[in-house]
Amino acid sequence: MGHINELKKLPPQRDKVETVSILRQLSKTSQTLGELKGVAKTIPNQAMLINAVVLQEAKDSSEIENIITTQDELYKALATKRKQPVEIKEVINYRKAIFTGAELIEHQGFLRTKDIESIQKTIIENNAGIRAMSGTVLKNDRTGEIVYTPPQEKDEILDLLSNFLEHFNVNQTDLSPLINLAILHYQFESIHPFYDGNGRTGRILNILYLIIHDLLDIPILYLSSYINENKAEYYKYLNQVNRLDHWEDYILYMLKAIEETASNTIQKINKIKQQLDQTVEIVKRKAPKTYRKELVELLFEQPYSKIEFVVEKLKVERKAASRYLKTLEDIGVLKSEKIGRENLYLNIELIEILKH
Repeated sequence: MGHINELKKLPPQRDKVETVSILRQLSKTSQTLGELKGVAKTIPNQAMLINAVVLQEAKDSSEIENIITTQDELYKALATKRKQPVEIKEVINYRKAIFTGAELIEHQGFLRTKDIESIQKTIIENNAGIRAMSGTVLKNDRTGEIVYTPPQEKDEILDLLSNFLEHFNVNQTDLSPLINLAILHYQFESIHPFYDGNGRTGRILNILYLIIHDLLDIPILYLSSYINENKAEYYKYLNQVNRLDHWEDYILYMLKAIEETASNTIQKINKIKQQLDQTVEIVKRKAPKTYRKELVELLFEQPYSKIEFVVEKLKVERKAASRYLKTLEDIGVLKSEKIGRENLYLNIELIEILKH
């Protein structure tokens, strides 16, 4: 991102963000995203999808900030009550922040500045709020060179945020909402309203935007793994917008990120659905007395399951819950693992699908 340029309010010049190549890529991206929206509806229990995809995103998005964890550690952390190391806690907070944002959208259908603050606060777990002290600069980790100086005065930050939200909540132009999403993501990262957690907050705002504008029904599309794999280009193109007002490469990058991620998510959903159907068949065949639809769905909602989860979901006694899980282990659907005093039951096939 450029060095001293003053950050302009939205919207940018139309001809810079709506070139022929952008419009060509846009039609491919829109088509794939529409397909994802449809495929997601075919999963009978949406919580299965949301849980699976959100945890992966929490891990990938935190990785961009060099917070490294594994999926196994995260599932164990969610299933047990033990004290967690800082990096795992941060990833779990990020997951919580996604749910916070999604609930806000569901209830009110738009976001306010204070909602963005509560999302960021959930991630970072402090009350610093919007930057009030000047002196924040973004530096190159390796060279220490200042790459970008965001707006410094709190009044200016708030003014830019309210302009951002006007375009975020209602598409003020007749630009495609996907082009608008790319523009908004750039704008939020450039406003850099917080001392910490701007990248992660911005990535959560992307998914909330897709839901507000009816491009998806549930929070299942995240660009973090794409950004992780193509990090150098991401920062290079953000830079070009800031220094040269050159939007095309950046918008193309974001549209391709959406297309590729949507396509990967469709494949993942189809695999989950296939695995779910297979599991239902196996349980019905090998343990018909144990089979209950809610029980099998629970194994997909919580790939690391335990007795409490079954008690809560099926409203049964602990003894029955324990028997169900043991039976499912006996027929090869689950595999148990002892962590501390707790027995966790792993849906190994599903965990493999989620990892890739």
